[in-house]
Amino acid sequence: MKKNIMVSLLAAACLTAVSAMAAELPSSNDAVIKAALASGKPTVADFGARTCIPCKKMAPILEELNRELKGKANVTFTDVWATPSLAQDYRVQMIPTQIFFDARGKEVKRHMGFIEKADILKELKAAGLK
Repeated sequence: MKKNIMVSLLAAACLTAVSAMAAELPSSNDAVIKAALASGKPTVADFGARTCIPCKKMAPILEELNRELKGKANVTFTDVWATPSLAQDYRVQMIPTQIFFDARGKEVKRHMGFIEKADILKELKAAGLK
């Protein structure tokens, strides 16, 4: 019995450590999105929730793109449950929703639902990613 408890505790500790290592993008606020749109770089603003299954599937893709495109494009994530007014301001009707903006901060495309990394890159290139 003690051995089973120890194994369970060890497994829980390992899972906690692994999930802590997988950094998530912080949830954006209005100022973060406005700064991204004023940066002169194309932007993808993802609106979702940390508890939504397709949003969880999107998280590692967004994190990877954020690292890969640093200085070339902006990748933001907004948790709609944490900032519902921001989701309302951007007319988000379902999650996840990705809004693509060109380098001037003008919305050029909107996608609802899960989207693959290659498709995000394609839309960012169409929005001016070099």
